[in-house]
Amino acid sequence: MSASGDLKKRPCPGIEDVQDSQTTKKRLNEDGKKRHIAALILARGGSKGIPLKNIKLLAGVPLLGWVVRAAIDSQVFDSVWVSTDHDEIEKVAKACGAQVHRRSPEVSKDSSSSLETIQEFTRLNPDVDIIGNIQATSPCLHPHHLQEALELMTQKGHDSVFSVVRRHHFRWQEVKKGGGASTEALNLDPSRRPRRQDWAGELVENGSFYFASRQLINKGLLQGGKMAYYEMLPEYSVDIDVDIDWPVAEQRVLRYGYFGTDKLEAIKLLLCKVSGGLTDGQVYLTTGGEEMVSINTRDTTGIVMLQREGVEVMLLCSSETPVSSSLAERLSKRTGCELLQDVGPGQVDELMRRKGLAWKEVAYLGNDEVDVDCLNLAGLSGVPRDAPVVALNATKYVCHSPAGHGAVREFAEHILLLIKKAKSKMEQDHIRRDLF
Repeated sequence: MSASGDLKKRPCPGIEDVQDSQTTKKRLNEDGKKRHIAALILARGGSKGIPLKNIKLLAGVPLLGWVVRAAIDSQVFDSVWVSTDHDEIEKVAKACGAQVHRRSPEVSKDSSSSLETIQEFTRLNPDVDIIGNIQATSPCLHPHHLQEALELMTQKGHDSVFSVVRRHHFRWQEVKKGGGASTEALNLDPSRRPRRQDWAGELVENGSFYFASRQLINKGLLQGGKMAYYEMLPEYSVDIDVDIDWPVAEQRVLRYGYFGTDKLEAIKLLLCKVSGGLTDGQVYLTTGGEEMVSINTRDTTGIVMLQREGVEVMLLCSSETPVSSSLAERLSKRTGCELLQDVGPGQVDELMRRKGLAWKEVAYLGNDEVDVDCLNLAGLSGVPRDAPVVALNATKYVCHSPAGHGAVREFAEHILLLIKKAKSKMEQDHIRRDLF
């Protein structure tokens, strides 16, 4: 919840007026103007571990897209920026809704520090008063993490805030190999090893974000002045710099990541393109002139999985595609899905009116420029990995599988996982100290 929303719920008008006034003062800069709060995500193109890691797809979304989405949806930033030196990263950042700070070669070297890049950003943007340096490698970040952390600056008067996680690790003194020296415990008494439930653990930085005032950054500090930490639960403290096993990281994100403001448990209909979705777009001709297409049993199974969960699936076929009406009708009968011919956004609107549905209740699997409007409007949208760039930029999810070779199954599993996640109503990140 934002700070302003929290204040509006206070029952006593007199107290509210005083606290509103105090909060407003804390949001003003030295000139009496509202402080400009900017999110800055550093995404250099020269990752040594994983090439172009910052835009590598993680659970169907470019890695930096996860934190850009959380920053924008938090609604606490006056601007959201990605700082990069790479053309492809710039394109992805803009497609995700961020502005781009094109960093200079001087701060794009392997030896360049994050602080140097942030200082360049502040020099080029003199109106920015507070910088939220958000790590692109923290895909399980949620909007409320940013909202609650920023309140420590805007309402509590701290100069810098950073994220931490509680760890229960016993640490030991490092000794040189072959030296013969004995190691020593650093944070425990070996004769009295505590049980986990008897030890509060230690707070360590998890690298998700660092908020600091412009004044601190100009002094060469990201942490200083009146400091505060914001504690995140371990399940949301995913750092791809460390968790380089991408499939494992994807499972964490699918379970604990932030998927936007839509309530995906309401998805009731999937609209799936036949050519370039259910099929790979190729039409085979026999010597007798008969046309054939190929479908994957994984995709038809994915359709059945959705139907079992009460999600209706409808197939879309256009006269502009190579799949003939007769072939599309045979696919419709085989899959048990109603077939719609030559359908655009206007026809989909009419279909939804007849069914009493809203766009947020519709998932759409498209594959080309003609699908862009529907991809943008749908509550959940997807495209196969071999879709053209115009479709890739418009969608919310990019399948690892190509069209006709498992893309429908993958998108179906993604829909079902998000529905299950939404229905579970997991309590997220509201830490109660009395439970530790």
